[in-house]
Amino acid sequence: MKLTGAEIIWECLLKEGVDVVFGYPGGAILPTYDAMTKYPKIHHVLVRHEQGATHMADGYARASGRVGVAIATSGPGATNMVTGIATAMMDSSPIVCITGQVGSKAIGTDAFQETDVTGVTQPITKHNYLVTKAGDIARAIREAFYIAKSGRPGPVLVDITKDAQQSTVEFDWEAAAPRLPGYRPNHRAPAAEFARAADLINSAQRPLILAGQGILNARATAQVLELAKFAGIPITTTLLGIGVIPASSPLNLGMMGMHGEAWVNQAIQQADLLIALGMRFDDRVTGNIKTYALNAKKIHVEIDPSEINKNVPVDVALIGDLREVLGELKPSIKKANHAGWWATIKAQRGDAAVRDIQSLPDNGHLYAAHVINDIWRATKDRDTIVVTDVGQHQMWEAQYYRHEKPRSLITSGGLGTMGFALPAAIGAKFACPDKEVWVVAGDGGFQMTSPELATIAQEKIKLNVAIINNRFLGMVRQWQEFFYDKRYAATPLTGPDFVLLAEAFGLKGVRVTSRSEVAKAVQAARKEEGTVVFDFRVEQEDSVFPMVPAGADLDKMIRRPKQDILAETGADAEWQMPSANGGKVASAAPFVSNGGAKHFRSSAKASRR
Repeated sequence: MKLTGAEIIWECLLKEGVDVVFGYPGGAILPTYDAMTKYPKIHHVLVRHEQGATHMADGYARASGRVGVAIATSGPGATNMVTGIATAMMDSSPIVCITGQVGSKAIGTDAFQETDVTGVTQPITKHNYLVTKAGDIARAIREAFYIAKSGRPGPVLVDITKDAQQSTVEFDWEAAAPRLPGYRPNHRAPAAEFARAADLINSAQRPLILAGQGILNARATAQVLELAKFAGIPITTTLLGIGVIPASSPLNLGMMGMHGEAWVNQAIQQADLLIALGMRFDDRVTGNIKTYALNAKKIHVEIDPSEINKNVPVDVALIGDLREVLGELKPSIKKANHAGWWATIKAQRGDAAVRDIQSLPDNGHLYAAHVINDIWRATKDRDTIVVTDVGQHQMWEAQYYRHEKPRSLITSGGLGTMGFALPAAIGAKFACPDKEVWVVAGDGGFQMTSPELATIAQEKIKLNVAIINNRFLGMVRQWQEFFYDKRYAATPLTGPDFVLLAEAFGLKGVRVTSRSEVAKAVQAARKEEGTVVFDFRVEQEDSVFPMVPAGADLDKMIRRPKQDILAETGADAEWQMPSANGGKVASAAPFVSNGGAKHFRSSAKASRR
């Protein structure tokens, strides 16, 4: 059948199973929007900023495991998508972005709203296309979906000129099947590598599994748990790996890395074997590479060959689909329990200072950890998705909300994109309309994409939005407190009255200032039909503990100050931490790091946190 290029776009989306797209119209994509009226089976969500469209597509993809789709016009419309595309690239999220482009004859003339978006996005996409002929649209879109979801997932952009959208050609879906002779998404490790890996696992005395998001992408949770249980191996997760292993599993030690559990980081440094599954040894996970797990052999199971030996040299690389790799490895693994290793970890866990925030009496102060833990208590028996922004609240969520299911935490990990949460949660709700979806955002990041409240109102969807409002750019302020002698340059933050802002969009706003109000407010909000926006007025100068300073050894953690620790350690010792500018920051308030060592934190007052 003969169709315009614009109609072919929608036909292809239908055949790829797309039921919702997120976008914003403009001149160069207008033919496609005009053709959209013929395809009512695809629901279009009108965003308020093109960055929001990409985050929504990303949230949709992460919540569902399917490809998310975002659409924008040329020039500023396309460049507004860049941050969302980069976010998806860093976190291996499968999205397809379709952008309009000026007419093919105008390319290179600096025409109105012309930008070389394929050039701009080349470093942050798995692949991208510039399509100038209607006859090439179908193949480009089919290949885009295949590339986005195969191998290591990621974003693909298809830029289509206006005249290609307007031209009419014969549409043949089958003839447009992907032809990608140079693309090899499927790999298989040699048999000898499997034998080496099995020998290392069977001979290890202190093994540890590092569980990353790749387990989620491979749908390999059951296989990982089976291996860990059979071979007696503890598991720790990355930030993006949270949820792939149930928090309640006795095999799960918790999160590793900069704000991970103290005993987890200690265990990594003491292990004699690390089995890295679908993770990439990010700097927030490893700390100082030169001192990272020096006594451990390392096995890296990864679908993307470019990640092997990129950050941490490994002894065995098993490149391939994680589920298939574990299936092939399993018959060679011997049953074990490693009781001594488990006892060591248990002792370290007991000796570590327990985060005391939950046990503090209600003295009228509201802490972010209180809020998040109370939200967890209210929602833990429901099928709930939590979408976080980036900053302190993100780490508190990882620490105090116990995720039992895959795809129940959606967050920007690699790029650390402020403003991610609200639009991504909209995408997650469209992907999973029957699930309860919570946004956890700081007052800084929320203000970056708050106009998407209008999208929520227009679409009449139900979200619960928890703004952790400390009137600071909290994580930046924490670094200034620790490493810049409390010089709070450009981090104190004013904002609107979030309750009135919500009401301005026709949504319900609720302000909470004490812990006694949290549970009741949360339960009431869950009963509301529409979206509720919470303004949680939390303590301003609270900090996330523990913390591995950037570039420090993984087990050299700053721990939460306590009054009893102050009394025990006194203030007669002195310790200095390198500041961000290379100098030394003298400290006055002590804190305790790994092993009870006496250290000091830059002149911040020790407080009950």
